[in-house]
Amino acid sequence: MTDAPLTSVLSFSSALWSSTEAAKATGGTASGQWVATGISIDTRSLKKGDLFIAIRGDAMDGHRFAADALAKGAAAVVIDHAVEGVPADKALMVQDTFKAMQDFGIAARARTGAKIIGVTGSVGKTGTKEMLGRAFSALGQTHYSEKSLNNHWGVPLSLARMDAGCDYAVFEMGMNHAGEITPLTCMVKPHIAIITTIAPVHTEHFPDGLDGIAKAKAEIFAGMDAHGIAIVNRDNPQCDLIMDEAKRQGIQKIFTFGHSEEADARLVECLVASNGTRITARILGEEHIFTLKDAGPHNATNALAVLLAVKLIGGDVEAAIAALRDIEPPAGRGKREYLNIGDAENPVTLIDESYNASPVAMQAAFKVMALIDPGRGGRRIAILGDMYELGQNSAQMHRDLALPLQAAGVDLVYTCGTLMKNLYDALPEQNRGAHRDEAPEMAQIVPDVLVPGDVVLVKGSRGGGEKPRMQLVVEALRALPLKHADAANKAH
Repeated sequence: MTDAPLTSVLSFSSALWSSTEAAKATGGTASGQWVATGISIDTRSLKKGDLFIAIRGDAMDGHRFAADALAKGAAAVVIDHAVEGVPADKALMVQDTFKAMQDFGIAARARTGAKIIGVTGSVGKTGTKEMLGRAFSALGQTHYSEKSLNNHWGVPLSLARMDAGCDYAVFEMGMNHAGEITPLTCMVKPHIAIITTIAPVHTEHFPDGLDGIAKAKAEIFAGMDAHGIAIVNRDNPQCDLIMDEAKRQGIQKIFTFGHSEEADARLVECLVASNGTRITARILGEEHIFTLKDAGPHNATNALAVLLAVKLIGGDVEAAIAALRDIEPPAGRGKREYLNIGDAENPVTLIDESYNASPVAMQAAFKVMALIDPGRGGRRIAILGDMYELGQNSAQMHRDLALPLQAAGVDLVYTCGTLMKNLYDALPEQNRGAHRDEAPEMAQIVPDVLVPGDVVLVKGSRGGGEKPRMQLVVEALRALPLKHADAANKAH
C-alpha cells in the first residue's frame, strides 16, 4: 500500500513528511500510514500533526513522553524500541533516534531546490539569521530556524523542518570547540556563508586565541562547493585569515562588508538613536538609505551582510530593506519593554539581553543603553551576570567592563556570579549597587530598588540550565507592574 490517499487530504505546503518518506530517509520501519506537518522533540511545544522524535538526552529520555506526544495530537513518533501506549501503526521504528533526526535533516537538504544561506560568528549570528530570514521572506518562501537552533542537534532539527518547496533557507551554526561546525555545514551545504565577526568568546577552548576562533568559524566553508559565496566582515582583524581559509576550501567568490572603503557592502553613515538606527550603505556600488528599529552600529553592520547576500543572489534589495524596517530584536537579545510601576507616563525601560554575553556584546549593549535617556528621576542601571568560557584572562575581562560602563553613564551596577565579583570590586563605590552569587538571589533584591524613569539592562551568559540564568531577573522585573497594581488595589 502507498500513503497517496493520506497525502491527498493535505495540501503540499502542509505535508512535511509522509510515513513512506520518513522510513526511506531514516532506514526505519513504518507499519502504518500517516502524514506529519512538523517535527518536534519536546512535547511541551508539540503541535498537532507533528512527528515526535524521542531523543535521548543527558538528563532525559524522550521515549518516556512518546505516548504523551500521541495524546497531544502527534501524527506519529520515532522510537528505537517498543513503548507502552504507542501503537505500531503510529511508530517509526529506527535503530537510533538521534541519528534518525540527522537523517531527516540530510534528506530534507537533498530534496530541496532552495538557495541555502548559512551564518556563524562569535556574536550577532542569531540577529543576522533573523534579518536574513525576514529579508529573503520578501523574495519568496523562506525557511529559517526558530530561536538559536545552531548546534549538533539544533541544525539537523531545523533542516528536518524545512519544506521541500521553499525558495530560500537560512541556518545558524555555532560552536565552542574546533571541529564542531564542520559536520553542521556538511549537512547544510550552504550556497552562501556569512561570518559576522570574531570575538573573545569560548576562548578557554582556544589556546591560539582569536586566530583559533576564526579558523573554527571558517569551518562553515567546508560544506560548500567551488561555486559558493563567502561573505566576511572586513573590519575584523582576522578577515584575511578567514578569506585564506575560504580560498583553501576552493571558494573563489569572496565578498566583504563593514566600514572599510575596501568593503563590497560599505557602511557609509550610521546615525544611532534610542529608537533606532539610520543607515546609509553602498552595496556593490549602489547606495541605499534606510532605518532599523534595533539600535546599535553592530546591527547596522550585520544588516549590510544580509543585503549583500540578497544582492549576490539576484534579489530585490529594496524589498529586503522594507522587510527589515520593522524587525524587532529576538527575545533575550535587546528586546525593549516598558514597565508601569506607578507612573504610566514615566515607565521603567527594561532592555532584555539575558540570553547570552561576551565582552564585545556587553560593550555593545552599554553603548545602546547610553543612547536611552532615563525619565524623570530615573537612572541607568545595569544588572550583569557572569560571562563564561573566557579562559585564564576571565577575571580581567570582567574587571575591564568598569570603564565602558562609566563611559555609558551607568549610575548603578548590580553583579551576579563569582566571576562578576571581579567587576563589582573594580567599580567606584558610587556605582556599586549590590552583588549576589546566584541569579535567584539577585531576582529577589533588584525589583525593590527601581523607581519610575529607570533604564535597566539585564545581561549575562546563558549557563547550563533550560533557560538563561539572568532570565530569572527579567521575569522578576516583568512582574513589577502586577505587584504595583495589587498594592494599589489593596490601598483602595
